Amino acid sequence: MSLTILGIESSCDDTSAAVIRDEFLLSNVMSNQDVHMKYGGVVPELASRAHQQNILPVVDQALKMAGISAEDVDAIAFTRGPGLLGSLLVGTSFAKGLSIATGKPLIDVNHLQGHILSHFIKVPEREINVQPNFPYLSLLVSGGHTQITRVDSHLSFKLIGETIDDAVGEAFDKCAKIIGLGYPGGPMVDKLAQEGDKSAFKFAKPRVEGLNYSFSGVKTSLLYFLRDKISEDADFINRNKEDLCASFQHTLIEILMDKLCKASESTGIKEIAIAGGVSANSGLRERIISEGEKRGWITHIPELRFTTDNAAMIAIAGYYKYISGHTANNDIIPVSRSGDYS
Repeated sequence: MSLTILGIESSCDDTSAAVIRDEFLLSNVMSNQDVHMKYGGVVPELASRAHQQNILPVVDQALKMAGISAEDVDAIAFTRGPGLLGSLLVGTSFAKGLSIATGKPLIDVNHLQGHILSHFIKVPEREINVQPNFPYLSLLVSGGHTQITRVDSHLSFKLIGETIDDAVGEAFDKCAKIIGLGYPGGPMVDKLAQEGDKSAFKFAKPRVEGLNYSFSGVKTSLLYFLRDKISEDADFINRNKEDLCASFQHTLIEILMDKLCKASESTGIKEIAIAGGVSANSGLRERIISEGEKRGWITHIPELRFTTDNAAMIAIAGYYKYISGHTANNDIIPVSRSGDYS
């Protein structure tokens, strides 16, 4: 018997709803919030208000695109956390209300695990849907998280390395802000980096034991470097934007890959996947593939539409939790920090 899951994602500034049936994607609708661009970052209060406006039409469109009604779903999966508490509250409350109205069970999903499991979304138009084999290593890179996870099954995750300060996505945004590229910074840095010389400038790399990351020092290195250069040449940034982006991006990728390679060597795992918003970065995607060819890895690179905070990944994670017998009570509350969510 087929199983249909409605997924709802509202952890940050994207409102999304998706429908999957037996791992196959039927719809995935997203509504972005451009209001944050002029502030240089996500404003939590504005994000939660926008979710309130967007969530009903987004869910309605996802159901219509899938050709079903709310009564036709078997369960409702939603992002419980981590994320912005106000944004999570909107998605959680809507899922609860829909559950009460339809009598369908709730499934709470860890946003990070959704990213990790995004590789298991099957797309009907693909002739072959390639999925990772267990165990595999997942490099999750986004604006709020940077971590390496050993994945032993759809429901078994072991964190083996993470950032001790800033996430790599924050480093990209900081670079963009300093150079004057606006927000979100990652895509703009990546675009200019493709036109620059990655060896033009050198930035400091952190020395962190084990498999953990650090990116705060790299941001500081860029800031001090540019401060000194601007004091001598006020137009330095404008004349060197492409090379600055290429060099900074190269430094971040080197930091990410160094620990990922060590994780593969220490665990003996050669099945490697990347996920999260920064996994859309062209330089990182190329480097993962080339490193994999050199080291004998089997690499899994997500489609660009599954790198962002989308509901398809919440639906697929909810699917595996539901078939394992997991459901949530209607008194469940969202959690903002990953440490508060198993």
